[in-house]
Amino acid sequence: MDFADALRGFIDSIPNAEYRAENGRVIWSMASYDFLNQETVPDTVNPSLWRQAQLNSIHGLFEVTTGVYQIRGMDMANMTIVEGDSGIIVIDALTSIEGAEAALALYRKNRGDRPVKGLIITHTHADHWGGTLGIAPEDAFRSGKTPLIAPDQFMENAVSENVIAGNAMRRRSQYQFGQRLPAGERGHVDNGLGKTFAIGRTGLVEPNDLIRKTGETREIDGVQFEFQLAPDTEAPAEMHIFMPATGVLNLAENAVRNFHNLLPFRGAQVRNALNWTKYISEALQLWGNDAAILIGQHHWPLWGNAEVIEYLEIQRDLCKFTHDQTLRMINNGKTPNEIAATLRLPKSIDEKWYARGYYGTIQHNAKAVYQQYIGWYDGVPAHLDPLPPVEVGKKMVAYLGGADAVVAKARADFENGEYRWIAQVLNHVVFADPDHLGARNLLADTYEQLGYIAECASWRNAYLFGAQELREGAGSLRGPTSASKQTLMALTTEQLCDFLSVRLQSEMAEDHRITINLSFTDRDEEFVLNLQNATLTYVFGIQSSHADLSLTMTRDVFDQLLSKSLEFEDAISAGQVLSRGRVSKFADFFRLLVQPSPYFAIVEPNL
Repeated sequence: MDFADALRGFIDSIPNAEYRAENGRVIWSMASYDFLNQETVPDTVNPSLWRQAQLNSIHGLFEVTTGVYQIRGMDMANMTIVEGDSGIIVIDALTSIEGAEAALALYRKNRGDRPVKGLIITHTHADHWGGTLGIAPEDAFRSGKTPLIAPDQFMENAVSENVIAGNAMRRRSQYQFGQRLPAGERGHVDNGLGKTFAIGRTGLVEPNDLIRKTGETREIDGVQFEFQLAPDTEAPAEMHIFMPATGVLNLAENAVRNFHNLLPFRGAQVRNALNWTKYISEALQLWGNDAAILIGQHHWPLWGNAEVIEYLEIQRDLCKFTHDQTLRMINNGKTPNEIAATLRLPKSIDEKWYARGYYGTIQHNAKAVYQQYIGWYDGVPAHLDPLPPVEVGKKMVAYLGGADAVVAKARADFENGEYRWIAQVLNHVVFADPDHLGARNLLADTYEQLGYIAECASWRNAYLFGAQELREGAGSLRGPTSASKQTLMALTTEQLCDFLSVRLQSEMAEDHRITINLSFTDRDEEFVLNLQNATLTYVFGIQSSHADLSLTMTRDVFDQLLSKSLEFEDAISAGQVLSRGRVSKFADFFRLLVQPSPYFAIVEPNL
């Protein structure tokens, strides 16, 4: 049934769903996933995950119903296109500008060159808004000529979630999404939620229309849209959409064809399972009787009112069960690992393909609920102040008779398939002696076996990427090392100050005291940065009479200084920065802000 639904309404695609940058660089291609066309499931992939990977490989332009189309399989997320009286309304813009342009080109090739009359962004994750400037020019949105509609608090959350801890999230996301794994039976097969991410140009534009409460409606080019806010669910700012003329209900990313993540491996604030349940319930109350088709901004649609209701009830209860039963076990004194080892979904939920753990699992989602309510400490005093991993490793290996003895015992257990235990034991050896090739290679082999049997794509990716780094190291990795200028521009000035604060190297700042007045003329903002006690604080709306330095500039110039696309001395010479006081203090301040290591070690000591 899923394969029939995933193919239903197929109109056209482009070869391998491939599109490129202007310089010819491939941004997205499904060519490397041709191995998924074979019928026989290889021993190196969980059969259930193989099935999901095949479904996520289906790509192209699809008709959902009269006047509603989707582009699927050309990015991690979907683009939904709704035809109006004279043009189209786009829902979500994919990750990249090139992807959005390619998706619209495919649609227009088959449906005519219809102009964009509006863009709706369902939530704050970049795979849904990164391609905004491929939908329409920036001026069209900024002028209000083309509506750009998003949920309340969109700009506040669109980038901030990934900035303050952004370096760690970027590094950890390599494990979650496995983008640096080669595609293949022994490597990357899928991400559960979709195939992978397109890596191209992105653009963030401030919405010109916000949905501030459930029940608001908009009419765009003759099409009526009804909105439901669903904050603090899959994203901090998210909303659902109903189109009464067609009976199409769009739950964005809150009802996809797998168990979603309550806490992604890359890191984030824990997602609220109760909110998730509440807003699915509310959607059923609002539109359950009228919803004929359910779509999301990932995966494929579902047709039929009875089918839609059952699906949403399962998705609702999936989150509620995990929340409630985790709390029941917490209140009976169970620890996170104990809960994860014993909690099982009821058969009525577990037997549904769309509730399987391809992206989130009952094990790590239960731990997320634990973290939300109880925190990191499981109540066991031995875990209150444990030794760090390297010291634990050295002590553990010494107790067990040395690294060679541990590896020898682990080889015997490896032959018996005791992979989870071996991974724990050999991890201690690698942290005690990272140069022990026997331990590294056997741990890599063990991670591979765990990856091969994992149903969850995130688990598979983490295991296989860990194995790859044990064998090759992280030194060969390349990629973004800091927040881009565009990301900095999207931050409020207060968010920017928080970003600067977490880059302060406290050991270097111990003997410094610096006070800087800043005024941004284009934003009518003034504030004070104060460094003392190896801590950076700020106060808005004032200027200090005792400042070491006072600077006046535009916020854009300050962003250029931070991204190092403009030198401070050049900005002063050009009159872009007006200064009063000890100019050397600015250089002193910047010397104390350090770039974090973008490829810090994870599967071995982080020295």
